[in-house]
Amino acid sequence: MSAKFPFDYTQKPFGAMAATQDPDCLAHLENFNPSLTNMLMDQTLSQEFCKQYKSWIASSKLNTWRGLDEFEYAVMANGTTEVFDKFYIKNSTRRFRCFNAEYKYHELAWRSHSLGWKRIEDGDIEANDAVVISLPFSDTGDQHALHTTVLEQCSKVGVPVLLDCAWFGICQGINFDLTHPCITDVSVSLSKTFPVAHARIGMRLTRIDNDDALFVLQKTNYVNRFGAALGLHFINKFGPDYIAEKYRDTQLQFCEILRLDPSPTVLMGTSTTMGTEYNRGGATNRLSFHRFLPENQHSLFYQIARDQFDREAFLQ
Repeated sequence: MSAKFPFDYTQKPFGAMAATQDPDCLAHLENFNPSLTNMLMDQTLSQEFCKQYKSWIASSKLNTWRGLDEFEYAVMANGTTEVFDKFYIKNSTRRFRCFNAEYKYHELAWRSHSLGWKRIEDGDIEANDAVVISLPFSDTGDQHALHTTVLEQCSKVGVPVLLDCAWFGICQGINFDLTHPCITDVSVSLSKTFPVAHARIGMRLTRIDNDDALFVLQKTNYVNRFGAALGLHFINKFGPDYIAEKYRDTQLQFCEILRLDPSPTVLMGTSTTMGTEYNRGGATNRLSFHRFLPENQHSLFYQIARDQFDREAFLQ
């Protein structure tokens, strides 16, 4: 049975969002050949991965992090998705809030589990709310215009916030400010940076150890050791700015051709006029380049761009 959910653009050429198939990353993936037995028996892998992953994040030269040291506790998660689910459970008695055109998983999960929720644009933040915000924001690849305002409101009334940083590793010029007291959970993942999404390599950062299910799994070492080993394999080879630096010029070229605004997230361009069929419910239209960024896919980009967009405008 096919899934039914809004804004399913996975079959459109500039739809959805995934890691680009970078040739050097694919070659590095082919070289991943540890002993399966040693990997699965290694009880230090997840702790070592979290330690190195956190340092890897802090080493970015294209983005800044403030307050990262305030989040003392790092535990491995199966992508950012598992972090979301645990945040929902922890705050299940609250009403959930997110911006319009946020990552659709949240609304789908809240609907499926009959959890109360409301878009942030539809009313003030209230004391019994719980907020999820992506940074970079899911619809633009940039910081949402109301990002700081909402965090200040949440801190004022004591509302917990999950900051979803899943697109760190493919962005530049983003200030990840974790010093707002309301931020209780931070999620990061390698799924959009490297071609390893199905290995589910993620991490959650928190200020406290509340002994929830993710902490219990980490403490009992019942974790994704394959993902930890593969994650270490990649972050020890490629820096956090690798994708953003390598493909920035290509992104700018694609945006000029399609007359889009370049996003701080290198895998996309946005517009309020072009590509309206890619609108996800927000003010902008988000077009993803992840399929076309490697050089051997450029000719396919040109072909599809000619077919999908006005030929005369394309040729100018």
